[in-house]
Amino acid sequence: MRNLPGIVLAVVAVGLTACSSGSTSSAPSSSAPSSTTGAARTSSPTTTKSQLDCDAGYLAQFSTRQKLAQLLTVGVKDTADAENVVRTEQVGGIFVGSWTAPALVANKQIDQVKAAARVPLMVTIDEEGGRVSRLKDLIGAVPSARVAANTVSADEFYQQSLARGQAMKNLGITVDFAPDTDVSDEPADAVIGDRSFSNDPNVVTQYAGAFIRAMHDAGVGTVMKHFPGHGHGSGDSHTGAVRTPPLAQLQNDDLVPYRNLIGSGAAVMVGHLDVPGLTAPNVPASISPQAMALLRQGTGYNAAPYNGPIFTDDLSGMAAITSRMDIEDAVAAALEAGADSALWISTNAVTQVLNRLEQEVSSGRLPLARVNESVLRIARYKGIPLTC
Repeated sequence: MRNLPGIVLAVVAVGLTACSSGSTSSAPSSSAPSSTTGAARTSSPTTTKSQLDCDAGYLAQFSTRQKLAQLLTVGVKDTADAENVVRTEQVGGIFVGSWTAPALVANKQIDQVKAAARVPLMVTIDEEGGRVSRLKDLIGAVPSARVAANTVSADEFYQQSLARGQAMKNLGITVDFAPDTDVSDEPADAVIGDRSFSNDPNVVTQYAGAFIRAMHDAGVGTVMKHFPGHGHGSGDSHTGAVRTPPLAQLQNDDLVPYRNLIGSGAAVMVGHLDVPGLTAPNVPASISPQAMALLRQGTGYNAAPYNGPIFTDDLSGMAAITSRMDIEDAVAAALEAGADSALWISTNAVTQVLNRLEQEVSSGRLPLARVNESVLRIARYKGIPLTC
C-alpha cells in the first residue's frame, strides 16, 4: 500500500500465547474461543464429513461471481462509494486509506456499509504507527516501530497496542495491515526504514508478536508484511521493481519473523518483490506461485504450513506491479498464483475485474475449487462460524 508499507479476536499461537503480556516466552495455547470476530487457526485442522457439509452449506449461498467478490479488498473514497461497492458486488473487504473521507469511521457511517453486506465485511486499514498512521487524528499518534522497540519493553508495547486496538475496534475497523515484520537497518525515512522494529529478526519477532496478540485481544485482525521480506530490498516497490537478496540469504534474517509467527493467527501480505532463487524472472512474489507455495508449505524456509489468508500488496498503485500489467491481469495472476485476497486502492475497476475473473474460472485457469478454498479461508479469518 502507499507507505504500507496490513477478523480476528482470539489467537491460537504456536510458540506464542494469547495473554495480556508482551512476552514471547510463554507456552503455546492449545485452543481459542469461537467468535463472530474470532481468530481462525492458521494450521490445517482435521477435516470431518460434518465440516465438509458445513463448508458446502456456507459456499452454497454465493454465486460464482459473489465468491470471487469475497476475494477482493478495495480502497474506498467515502461512505457512498463503500456502500455502493458492497451492495452491488458484495466485495469481501474495503480499505480505508489516507484519501478516504474521515466521516466513514469517525461518524460511525461504516455501520451502514456493513449492513449492506450479506456476510461480515472486512474493514481494513494501514495503522502501523509512526509515519504510517491513518487514524492519528482520531486515536492519537504513536512512535514508529523502530522507536518503540528502542524505548519500551515488549510488555509495555503490548499494553500500548491493546489500547490502540480497542480504539480501532470502536471505530469499526476489523483488520489492520500491520505489523511490518520486515527486518531492516535502512535509514529511518527509507521505504521500510523506521517501520521495521529492528535489524535483529529476534527483536522483530518479539515486538511484532506483542502487537499481534494485543490487536487480537482487542478484536482486530492483523496482517504481517511484506513476505518474504522487503527490509533488504533494492528499492521502493511504490516506484519500481524491487530485488531482494537471494532466498538462501533471507533464511536467517528476513524470513525468521515469519517462521516464528506463522502460527500466531495473523494473516500474511505478500510483497511485490523479485526474489532470486524463488520467483521467476519479472514475476514478483505477489503474483508468484512459487512464493505462495513457500508460504503455504513452510518447508522451504523451515516453518510450519500456513493455511490462513494470503493478501497481496496494493495491485493498482505501486509501480513494481503496475509497470508490468493492468489491474485485471494483476488480480487474475495473484489469485491464480494462490493469493486469497487481492488488494487495491479504488473501486473503479471492480466490475471489470470480476468479469475477468469469471472468464478465468470458466476457462479453468482459476479452478473453482481453489476459489472455494479461498472463500473459506477468508470466512474463517473473519470469524464466521462455519458450523451447521
